[in-house]
Amino acid sequence: QVQVVESGGGLVQAGGSLRLSCTVSGLTFRRHTMGWFRQAPGKQREGVSCITSSGFITDYGDSVMGRFMISRDNSKSTLSLQMNNLKPDDTAVYYCAASVAIYAACSNSSGEFGYWGPGTQVTVSS
Repeated sequence: QVQVVESGGGLVQAGGSLRLSCTVSGLTFRRHTMGWFRQAPGKQREGVSCITSSGFITDYGDSVMGRFMISRDNSKSTLSLQMNNLKPDDTAVYYCAASVAIYAACSNSSGEFGYWGPGTQVTVSS
Protein backbone atom coordinates (compact mmCIF):
# COMPACT_ATOMS: atom_id res chain seq x y z
CA GLN A 1 0.00 0.00 0.00
CA VAL A 2 1.34 3.39 -1.01
CA GLN A 3 1.66 5.97 1.75
CA VAL A 4 2.41 9.63 1.21
CA VAL A 5 2.87 11.87 4.21
CA GLU A 6 3.62 15.60 4.28
CA SER A 7 5.13 17.54 7.14
CA GLY A 8 6.53 20.97 7.86
CA GLY A 9 3.51 23.20 7.50
CA GLY A 10 2.67 25.90 9.98
CA LEU A 11 2.09 29.58 10.60
CA VAL A 12 4.63 32.11 9.38
CA GLN A 13 4.71 35.85 8.83
CA ALA A 14 4.87 37.31 5.36
CA GLY A 15 8.44 37.31 4.10
CA GLY A 16 9.32 34.25 6.13
CA SER A 17 10.28 30.75 5.06
CA LEU A 18 9.07 27.21 5.53
CA ARG A 19 10.33 23.86 4.34
CA LEU A 20 7.85 21.13 3.54
CA SER A 21 8.85 17.49 3.45
CA CYS A 22 7.16 14.43 2.06
CA THR A 23 7.96 10.80 2.67
CA VAL A 24 6.72 8.06 0.37
CA SER A 25 6.54 4.32 0.88
CA GLY A 26 5.00 1.44 -0.98
CA LEU A 27 6.27 2.36 -4.44
CA THR A 28 9.63 2.67 -6.17
CA PHE A 29 10.11 6.34 -5.43
CA ARG A 30 13.01 6.89 -7.81
CA ARG A 31 10.78 5.98 -10.79
CA HIS A 32 8.02 8.50 -10.14
CA THR A 33 7.70 12.16 -10.94
CA MET A 34 6.69 14.03 -7.82
CA GLY A 35 4.63 17.16 -7.41
CA TRP A 36 3.47 19.69 -4.88
CA PHE A 37 -0.04 21.07 -5.17
CA ARG A 38 -1.99 23.46 -3.02
CA GLN A 39 -5.60 24.36 -2.41
CA ALA A 40 -6.79 27.53 -0.75
CA PRO A 41 -10.30 27.89 0.68
CA GLY A 42 -12.82 28.39 -2.10
CA LYS A 43 -10.27 27.81 -4.83
CA GLN A 44 -9.34 24.93 -7.07
CA ARG A 45 -6.30 22.81 -6.41
CA GLU A 46 -3.32 24.18 -8.32
CA GLY A 47 0.07 22.81 -9.24
CA VAL A 48 2.93 24.43 -7.34
CA SER A 49 5.96 22.52 -8.52
CA CYS A 50 7.06 19.20 -9.93
CA ILE A 51 10.29 17.27 -10.31
CA THR A 52 11.02 14.34 -12.57
CA SER A 53 12.14 10.97 -11.28
CA SER A 54 15.83 11.72 -11.83
CA GLY A 55 15.55 15.17 -10.32
CA PHE A 56 17.06 16.74 -13.43
CA ILE A 57 13.93 18.57 -14.53
CA THR A 58 11.83 20.84 -12.36
CA ASP A 59 8.93 23.14 -13.05
CA TYR A 60 7.16 25.83 -11.06
CA GLY A 61 3.92 27.71 -11.15
CA ASP A 62 4.21 31.35 -12.13
CA SER A 63 3.15 32.56 -8.70
CA VAL A 64 5.98 30.76 -6.90
CA MET A 65 8.75 30.98 -9.47
CA GLY A 66 11.92 32.33 -7.88
CA ARG A 67 10.64 31.88 -4.34
CA PHE A 68 10.11 28.12 -4.00
CA MET A 69 12.54 25.30 -4.72
CA ILE A 70 11.68 21.63 -5.07
CA SER A 71 14.15 18.84 -4.43
CA ARG A 72 14.20 15.11 -3.86
CA ASP A 73 16.40 12.50 -2.27
CA ASN A 74 15.82 9.20 -4.01
CA SER A 75 17.99 7.36 -1.50
CA LYS A 76 15.57 8.37 1.25
CA SER A 77 12.32 8.45 -0.77
CA THR A 78 11.74 12.02 0.29
CA LEU A 79 10.57 15.15 -1.45
CA SER A 80 11.06 18.69 -0.20
CA LEU A 81 9.76 22.15 -0.97
CA GLN A 82 11.72 25.13 0.28
CA MET A 83 9.43 28.14 0.39
CA ASN A 84 10.97 31.58 0.78
CA ASN A 85 9.56 35.09 0.83
CA LEU A 86 6.14 33.71 1.65
CA LYS A 87 3.08 35.83 0.93
CA PRO A 88 -0.44 35.72 2.38
CA ASP A 89 -1.62 34.40 -1.00
CA ASP A 90 0.49 31.29 -0.38
CA THR A 91 -1.88 30.29 2.42
CA ALA A 92 -3.31 26.89 1.51
CA VAL A 93 -3.23 23.20 2.23
CA TYR A 94 -0.20 21.78 0.47
CA TYR A 95 -0.26 18.29 -0.97
CA CYS A 96 2.52 15.99 -2.07
CA ALA A 97 1.74 13.61 -4.91
CA ALA A 98 3.41 10.87 -6.93
CA SER A 99 2.76 10.33 -10.61
CA VAL A 100 0.66 7.43 -11.79
CA ALA A 101 3.09 6.58 -14.58
CA ILE A 102 6.74 5.86 -14.01
CA TYR A 103 9.28 8.17 -15.60
CA ALA A 104 6.53 10.64 -16.38
CA ALA A 105 7.14 14.17 -17.61
CA CYS A 106 6.54 17.05 -15.25
CA SER A 107 2.96 18.22 -15.16
CA ASN A 108 0.84 20.67 -13.21
CA SER A 109 -2.24 18.56 -13.87
CA SER A 110 -3.47 16.76 -10.79
CA GLY A 111 -4.87 14.01 -13.03
CA GLU A 112 -1.35 12.81 -13.78
CA PHE A 113 -0.78 12.05 -10.10
CA GLY A 114 -2.37 9.07 -8.44
CA TYR A 115 -0.89 8.92 -4.97
CA TRP A 116 -1.64 11.76 -2.59
CA GLY A 117 -0.86 12.70 0.95
CA PRO A 118 -3.46 14.14 3.35
CA GLY A 119 -1.94 17.61 3.07
CA THR A 120 -0.29 20.05 5.44
CA GLN A 121 -1.59 23.53 6.26
CA VAL A 122 0.53 26.55 5.48
CA THR A 123 -0.73 29.88 6.81
CA VAL A 124 1.04 33.14 6.03
CA SER A 125 0.02 36.15 8.06
CA SER A 126 0.34 39.70 6.81
